[in-house]
Amino acid sequence: MKKILSIALALLLCMGALLTVTSCGDKADFTVGICQLMEHESLDKATEGFIDALTEALEKEGKTVKFDTQVAGEANLCTTVVNTFKANKVDLIMANATPALLAAANATTEIPVLGTSVTDYSDTFSGNIPENVSGTSDAVPFDEQAQMMIDTLDLVAGDKVGVLYCTNESNSLIQYNAVKELFEEEGIVVEAYTFSETTELQALVNSAASECKAIYVPSDNTVAQNDSVVGTICEEKKVPVFTSYGGAVCYASLAIDYYELGRKTGEMAAEILLGNKKTTDIEVATLEPTVVYNEELCAKLDIEVPEN
Repeated sequence: MKKILSIALALLLCMGALLTVTSCGDKADFTVGICQLMEHESLDKATEGFIDALTEALEKEGKTVKFDTQVAGEANLCTTVVNTFKANKVDLIMANATPALLAAANATTEIPVLGTSVTDYSDTFSGNIPENVSGTSDAVPFDEQAQMMIDTLDLVAGDKVGVLYCTNESNSLIQYNAVKELFEEEGIVVEAYTFSETTELQALVNSAASECKAIYVPSDNTVAQNDSVVGTICEEKKVPVFTSYGGAVCYASLAIDYYELGRKTGEMAAEILLGNKKTTDIEVATLEPTVVYNEELCAKLDIEVPEN
């Protein structure tokens, strides 16, 4: 009996040792925290691209990565998310959207922080980008966006364009000021239709669609999350919508591919985690935008889609 017990105990010890080794073997080489401001198509694609590119780059080097992906839901909750990442000592933070980037930069100067879906890093940090911060920008040529609307809709002096955005998003104000200046150079009237709570959006869009020849939406996360409201009202009133980020409600856009933007950010993260570069060695990057027309929506308003 003693012999049998000894053998059983030995087997249990071996199994315990095996389990310990397996557990250690499953531990990832790196842990990355992802703070995404909210759920909508553009931000979701950027996160997806980031995860895909970073995973692929590390696998080529025989390394593994664990992702802790958190959707804050609103700007003030980004701080809670990134403070958790800091407490857990992640190796890198990816901040998807400006409020997430600000929260991460305020939380740590030690952990590398890469932003994506951020329009203007310099303006976000008042010209002083922290040394541990870099990333990718979703900025597009605003003059070309404005000209695209003018040419597509045959806008003339005196026509009115409404710009719809949330006052809680600094990126949107930057874009509003840019397109306002460009439109006004052509004599086109520009009015901001702003809101701070999504409960205000429906009434605001109704007003804008009743008063304007066209609606322009910058890369505003709050509007993007609720752009079906914008699309439904404007389609009923036969007012075309142009956005900075594309999307299903957009008649025509000059926009970047957010999945590819995320991939670019993931490639940057791989360079940092593998020790090839420091954050200070990486410049903020942008992508080349592409022109996209929604032929179905354009047909409803007899908007001509260029052959090329």
